Amino acid sequence: MAAPAIQKTASKKNTAQFLWEAKTKSGETKKGEMEASDIEAVNARLKALGLNPTKVRRKGLLDSDLSLSLGSGVTGKDILIFTRQFATMIDAGLPLVQCLEILGGQMDNPAFRKVVFAIKTKVEQGSTFADALKDHPKVFDELFVQLCAAGEVGGILDNILNRLASYREKNEKLKAKVKGAMTYPVIVLLVAFAVTALLLLKVTPVFAKMFGDFGQALPAPTQFVVDLSAWAQKYIFHALGSVTAVVLAFTYTYRNPKGRRFLDKVFLMAPLIGNVIRKVAVARFTRTLGTMISSGVPILDALDVTAKTAGNRTVEDAIFYVRGKIAEGKNIAGPLLETKVFPPMVVQMIGVGEATGAMDTMLNKIADFYDDEVDAAVGGLTAMIEPLMMVFLGGVVGGFLISMYLPIFAIAGAVK
Repeated sequence: MAAPAIQKTASKKNTAQFLWEAKTKSGETKKGEMEASDIEAVNARLKALGLNPTKVRRKGLLDSDLSLSLGSGVTGKDILIFTRQFATMIDAGLPLVQCLEILGGQMDNPAFRKVVFAIKTKVEQGSTFADALKDHPKVFDELFVQLCAAGEVGGILDNILNRLASYREKNEKLKAKVKGAMTYPVIVLLVAFAVTALLLLKVTPVFAKMFGDFGQALPAPTQFVVDLSAWAQKYIFHALGSVTAVVLAFTYTYRNPKGRRFLDKVFLMAPLIGNVIRKVAVARFTRTLGTMISSGVPILDALDVTAKTAGNRTVEDAIFYVRGKIAEGKNIAGPLLETKVFPPMVVQMIGVGEATGAMDTMLNKIADFYDDEVDAAVGGLTAMIEPLMMVFLGGVVGGFLISMYLPIFAIAGAVK
């Protein structure tokens, strides 16, 4: 292990980052970043890759990517595409460094390009690919790092990357389903709030002035809307401040470990969304654990990573409890059932998989099944929410119109 450290120290001298542009044999322009001793070294390396350099310059301070200081700036889709392309190149027999060079050079996302070139540089200096990934935890999570480490040790990095790509594809689809289910009601509620605010703050005062000129007592619904409008005009900023305070309090509570644990437990037991959250948690747990076990990761390490990527503290605590029991020599099915977080059917199937020595296959089958279950649950939830939202929005607008026209109808009747 001493040799790579010496190599790293030596190669770090007299090097700098260079930005380059080059043309391929087909005339396509490529851009990228490379660490080298001088411009001639960059040109030589580009020509070795079959590129014709057109512009090479040393990277300056103004070329730094601010996105990395504010966050990773890398999306799940970016990582998915990178993983799939990387697996294809490794499977085709290309050297690791050359794969990173090509992938980094063709990336549109500057933040991710910077990360890929940093990984390439560290690998060139003697580090393993998995160790280089650890320097970027905001981009590559522990699951990605652990699986790549297992792939490097076993000489099956291409297979591992393909499994990771498949895992991330299914995980992204799962996230999209849940986000899609939440988007519609949120949009309807925002529209309802905007319409209500417009009616109370702009439209109702006009009717209230007109009704005041009539000099007659208003019907109860109309009087309620007029009073509500007057209150809203007087206390609108107080109301907005209260809403902001509630949002901030919720955010603070959710970021606090104890508060997060309490809220996650409440969400899991909630009447409508609790069932969806539980099925998503089961799908994610079985998919992650199945992928890690089939990749050769030891069960205790796999459970440790799976717990950290669970997304719900109640589920995370349950997985850590199971991990502790397995470390004591017990099987997985018994402790899973004791947690009362996972459905009995899931526990029984995992127990069968453990007994037959095919737990990874069984876990992936469970994950596929619960992906379909999430689809059905999200579809049912959406089908239930849509009419409720439409009734709510229609009730707000319709109730306002009726209350505003009641005095007009009364005056018309009196005139007749």
